[in-house]
Amino acid sequence: MIDVKSWLNPPPPEAGPPLEPSERRAIKIEIALVLLVTFGLSGLSSILSLIEDALLAGSLSDQTVALNTSSSSLGIIDLLYQLLRILRLCAWGGLGLYLLWRAGLGPRRIGLARPRAKTDLLQGLGLAALIGLPGLVFYLIGNAIGLNLTVLPSTINDHWWRLPALVAYAFANSGAEEIIVVAYLISRLRRLGLGENSSLFASAVLRGSYHLYQGLGAGIGNLLMGLVFGRFWQKTNRLWPLLIAHALIDIVAFVGYTALRTHLSWLP
Repeated sequence: MIDVKSWLNPPPPEAGPPLEPSERRAIKIEIALVLLVTFGLSGLSSILSLIEDALLAGSLSDQTVALNTSSSSLGIIDLLYQLLRILRLCAWGGLGLYLLWRAGLGPRRIGLARPRAKTDLLQGLGLAALIGLPGLVFYLIGNAIGLNLTVLPSTINDHWWRLPALVAYAFANSGAEEIIVVAYLISRLRRLGLGENSSLFASAVLRGSYHLYQGLGAGIGNLLMGLVFGRFWQKTNRLWPLLIAHALIDIVAFVGYTALRTHLSWLP
């Protein structure tokens, strides 16, 4: 039976030595710079995009936004652009891992110990189902009542490399988001002395913010996803299930949309 009280108010991990004022200031600067380079700046851009969309005539659902787009009519150049974007996401995740390692939190300490194939996969599948299926319903309802833009998961031209690129995007998104938004941010806020609930809420708000370009409903939905994923990590200290779940959700969205959009009339 799930201990609800424990999930709502988990005990904090063992505190490190007290921080000197200079160390506290350095961590705050580090967090600010990491977020401005990665998802914090994306969040600010998404807020601005949502304001712009709301000021335009018509409902949000009358407008469209594509998640993965072509950047060139030349196939090989387009592929190179896609690889650069995937590389940027991998670099964001690598930056988070590196800074945590410098702070004494190596991969094992943040939940990237040797994978437990069966357990991690089952938990990942469970989290993907818990978030993905209600998320689809939430998107359709939000789109119907004008809270979301119409999201096109992919408009990449039909090249031989399109599906492998979309799968690579899914894994790169998963790595960057779960490492930076969950493991890195919560760990560094813990070091500053924030409680588990405050750190979790900050992580979830960040996740919701950089999805606001898809609409208010997407922001709320991803905030809820952030609460679930962040709490799971706080309770289990396992990051692999989050990486698996996020990658599966994105693969279904990106590849599923590409494969089914001509067969399902309700897909945009």
